[in-house]
Amino acid sequence: MTSHRDIFLRRLISHGLAGVILFWGALANAQGLVRDAEIERTLGRIVEPLLRVAGYGPGNIEVLVVQDSSLNAFVINGHNIFVHSGLITKLNSIPKLQSVLAHELAHISSGHLTRRAINRQNAASATGLGLLLSLAVAATGNHDAAGGVAIAAAGAAQRSFLSHTRAQESTADRIGAGYMVRAGVDPAAAIAVLEIFRGQEVLKASRQDPYVRTHPLSRERIRALQGQVAAYQGKFKNPSQELQYWHDRMIVKFNGFLGNPRRMLRRIKKGDNSEIALYGRAIAYHRLPDLKKSLAAMNALLRKRPNDPYYNELKGQILLENGNAKAAIPFYQRAVALAPREPLILAGLGRALLALKTKSGDRQALDILKKSRRMDPRNARMLRDLALAYAKAGKNGQASLVTAERYALLTRFSDAQTHATRAAGLLPRGSAGWLKAQDIIAAAKVAQRN
Repeated sequence: MTSHRDIFLRRLISHGLAGVILFWGALANAQGLVRDAEIERTLGRIVEPLLRVAGYGPGNIEVLVVQDSSLNAFVINGHNIFVHSGLITKLNSIPKLQSVLAHELAHISSGHLTRRAINRQNAASATGLGLLLSLAVAATGNHDAAGGVAIAAAGAAQRSFLSHTRAQESTADRIGAGYMVRAGVDPAAAIAVLEIFRGQEVLKASRQDPYVRTHPLSRERIRALQGQVAAYQGKFKNPSQELQYWHDRMIVKFNGFLGNPRRMLRRIKKGDNSEIALYGRAIAYHRLPDLKKSLAAMNALLRKRPNDPYYNELKGQILLENGNAKAAIPFYQRAVALAPREPLILAGLGRALLALKTKSGDRQALDILKKSRRMDPRNARMLRDLALAYAKAGKNGQASLVTAERYALLTRFSDAQTHATRAAGLLPRGSAGWLKAQDIIAAAKVAQRN
């Protein structure tokens, strides 16, 4: 039997908007993702050996960062592991971070996603992040997969996020430690992570870190993991110098952009002109703001590594955010040339071209932003710029439609409905864009009723 809801779901999937399924029971104020090309690439390198031994190919499972200072990591589907920025900076260690990733990977490989209990603490994450992911999967053309992601996340959003049982945690501990051993990572790091949370279970729920609420601890669980780790024999490899280098860059970037810039500058010793110190100064001075000192640090970095796409991107960002789009564009262009498959860098170039406020720049920006969107539709800031580029090209229907999608990603359903209604009135009736606008309108109405 096919219900009206089933027909609606299939229609959403067929038009590449499976993500709006998440609007059922959705909550506002979903936590945001930290979208940064360098950070996502570094996390991909860190998780890669674990994926390999677990039997997953490159790109099958992606690690994404939730901007949240609390300590947590979780999974909501079989394609992504979410880690809070606060957990990454608190651990400040590759093996410890790998232990968390191995544990979450074990939840995926063990099928715990379909069998765990409900936890209301992460409803917002399940809503907003699931929407982003299902849209991304739909963009690949694998609409069946998109539907699966969206439907799974919809259930989480509707009833709040899911927590694991103690039995599942013990299973994930065992399997995750096995992944670490086979990848050459010391499994003792997993015990060190649990020790960070020891004693949290005696606190009131409001004072516990989310990790403890979704990953229940117990003395038996810790003892079992200690016994398992003690049984492993052999030598484990320290992280390579190259991986440690990229990890250190990631940590300083988190601390620089998400922390207190003055505190960061106090932590950097005077006279320390190492690459990591210069990176920290460049970001901290940019945020104060002190353009002169920020650019001095960036120039020193680029003298050390002129072919680093992320340093070129950051200098472009600093110049753009200080009102000098013309000077920023060559650095963004160089970054794109050095890393042509990075949609986030492409989006930055598009933003800089729009800031020129010239007809030529606007035309180039539209093409570049459309390309960025095809590669990664999860970037709300890119969608804002793309809507502006469509508007400047006189394509107001497309501009309204993209704006509606952006508000949908941000779970601002009333605004999404308003702009989708406007788009439907501007686009040819029956066109792909018009149908997509209808889907957003219908889903937004459902969301606002729940």
